[in-house]
Amino acid sequence: MQAITESFKAHLYNVGYSEGTVKMLPALVTEFIEQQQVTDISYIEQQKVKSFLEFLQTRPLQKRIGALSEMMISHYVYALKTFFSWAEITEQIDFNPISGLKFKRPKQNLREPLSQDEITRLFAAVGTQKETAILHIFYSCGLRRSEGEALNISDVHFKNQLLYVREGKGAKRRVMPITARVTADLENYYLQERANARLPLSGRRGVRGEADENAFFLNRNGTRMSGDSLNKTLHQLLEKAGLSKEITLHHLRHSIATHLLQSGMSMEYVRDFLGHSFLETTQIYATPKAEQLKLL
Repeated sequence: MQAITESFKAHLYNVGYSEGTVKMLPALVTEFIEQQQVTDISYIEQQKVKSFLEFLQTRPLQKRIGALSEMMISHYVYALKTFFSWAEITEQIDFNPISGLKFKRPKQNLREPLSQDEITRLFAAVGTQKETAILHIFYSCGLRRSEGEALNISDVHFKNQLLYVREGKGAKRRVMPITARVTADLENYYLQERANARLPLSGRRGVRGEADENAFFLNRNGTRMSGDSLNKTLHQLLEKAGLSKEITLHHLRHSIATHLLQSGMSMEYVRDFLGHSFLETTQIYATPKAEQLKLL
C-alpha cells in the first residue's frame, strides 16, 4: 500500500500541488488505509469510507486536547476524493467508493469581500503614508493579521521588490513579488513617516520576542503596532471612505484573493500567494456572486 500512496504523492507533485499539499494529502489517505485495514484498493466498499468518517468525528487530536474540527475533517474528505479520483483515472479501481456520498460542509465564518470600487475608495481616503502601507500589506500583499503584525523591516526588500513572510500559519514561509507601486509606497513610509517615529529607549520586546525597533509598523509611541491597532486604523479609513461595513483586516485578504481569481489568476497561484496548504481553502474565495454570473 505504501507504493500506491507514494505514486499518488508523485502525481500531486507532477500536477503542481504545493509542497504542503503534496505532503499532507497522502498522509491523510494513509491514515484511512491503516484505520480501515485496507490491503487492496482495487475494490473498497463504500461502508469503509463511511466508517472512517464516523471515526473522525470522535478521533482525538494528537498534539492537544479536543476533537478534529469540521474544517480538518473536510480536509480528509478532500484527500479521499482526490485519491480515489486519481485511482479511477489510472484504472486502479473500477468503482469509486466516495462517489455519490454527500458530506456536510464545514461552517465558515463567511466574509463578504469588498468590491474593487470600495477598495479604490479606501485608498482614496488615506491621509498618511502609514495608512497607504497598511492597505498594501493586507490587501495588495494579502497578509494575515498576525503576519502583518510580525512584519519586520528586513522582511521587505525594496530593491528586489520582494516581501518575505518568515513564519505564516502552520510555520510556513513564503516570499512574494510586489509591484513597483506597492514597493514605492512601502519605501516612502519606511524612509519618511517611520524614520521620524520616536523609538523606545529600552529596546522593548514585542510580538514573538522581536525588538520593537525591528518592526515595520510602529505606533505613535514608537513600539510595534498590535493587530488591534492595525484594525483600528482600518476602521478609521472605512469611516473616512464612507463605507458602513463591519470590515476587518482579513476582509482585505479575502478581497484580494477574490479579485485575483476574478481577473483570471489560477487557483494554484492564488493558493501559494495566500500561503494556503489546501486548494479547497482557496476555493472559498472562488464562489461567484449573482452579479458575476450575469456576466458569464
